[in-house]
Amino acid sequence: MLVIRNIGELVVVPPGPVLGRSMREVKCIRSAALVIEDGKIAWFGREADLDTATTGAAPESLDAGGGCVVPGLIDCHTHTVFAGTREDEFVQRIEGKSYAEIAESGGGIRVTVEAVRAATGEQLIELALPRLRRMLRNGVTTVEIKSGYGLTVADELKMLLAVRRLGEIQPIELVGTYLAAHTTPREFRDRPDDYLDTILDDDVLSRIRDERLAEFCDVFCERTAFDVAQSRRVLTTAKRFGLRPKLHADQMTQMGASRLAGEVEAISADHLERIDGPGINAMKKAGCVAVLLPGCSFFLGVEQAPARRLIEAGLPVAIATDYNPGSAMIESLPLVMHIACTQMRLTPTEALVAATANAAAAINRHQRVGAIALGMQADLVILDVPNHRRWMYEPGRNGARAVVKRGVVVCSAHVDGTGP
Repeated sequence: MLVIRNIGELVVVPPGPVLGRSMREVKCIRSAALVIEDGKIAWFGREADLDTATTGAAPESLDAGGGCVVPGLIDCHTHTVFAGTREDEFVQRIEGKSYAEIAESGGGIRVTVEAVRAATGEQLIELALPRLRRMLRNGVTTVEIKSGYGLTVADELKMLLAVRRLGEIQPIELVGTYLAAHTTPREFRDRPDDYLDTILDDDVLSRIRDERLAEFCDVFCERTAFDVAQSRRVLTTAKRFGLRPKLHADQMTQMGASRLAGEVEAISADHLERIDGPGINAMKKAGCVAVLLPGCSFFLGVEQAPARRLIEAGLPVAIATDYNPGSAMIESLPLVMHIACTQMRLTPTEALVAATANAAAAINRHQRVGAIALGMQADLVILDVPNHRRWMYEPGRNGARAVVKRGVVVCSAHVDGTGP
């Protein structure tokens, strides 16, 4: 048993999905305490009401120092396993070159694909491990990681195997997503359907299912990648093998991707900068989580997704980093939450719900993580600020005093999260 005492503010985020305006209606308990038993939340409330007869005279105790306690953060859309960097493109975009111009000159995703193909699985693990350690120090306890930079069956599986191994050697819970349909590789130029034949082969999808290499299948539905019909084929085929659909949808153009998300009952549609009314209605009808990526628009200097419109429509809105080497080289989910507040006009409470309860719903973990509720897994962040509004008010520094995963302190001034 572990008792967290002297909590200045306990933010009682309910289990997701939390819909629309309910995202800002979250209870906060001042001068609180929380009891953990067997890795789960067993009690929480005002510390004055803590029953020492129940907890025992001298249980293990953790002093929050008057800081705020929130659920462990969940980064529900990332590309954390990659090799190489693309800082030259960053400078080119600043100088005015478009994504298409960079790609035509040999840059873009092809650069990362070549680096990933050249790397061994062990090298991918070595590169990703310090990234995950830094994410843990920022309070992130669960991370979704996509493949999509190999663009051959062997290299996509190499990425997914790296994700699985990383989940075994560090504390953050990892969730794999199969994104081989990220773009058409050079070997299949002008033959996208032939490429889809290879990545949707029955033996490939059976292996991913049987070895539990991924839980979801994603596709980049965009004019520069795969059209709606091709995306439908990817998601419905993978669904037959138990991989739940996700989409990169409506990012640069409006071509019906969010409507497709509703049609195939995707667990989430992500990006949504160009979403329209029919797309919103289709997603709402299907119970699809809207995953917004404010760090990507910030990094690229483009218009943000219409977060307020989605919230007012009653959708469950999540936010994630989209951490990747091309369009969102940002590891810090708290920084992205701040961007959501200042550029999307989310309140700090909405941003917290979006990065916890609704992010959990976007990766089918909402019955277990992302909330402060009895019986939920004790994934928690103890902050060094008195309330969560102060946390969002001070971007650019790490506000996490300690991180708890499954009831165990895995990151603090004395524990850095390097162990299993």
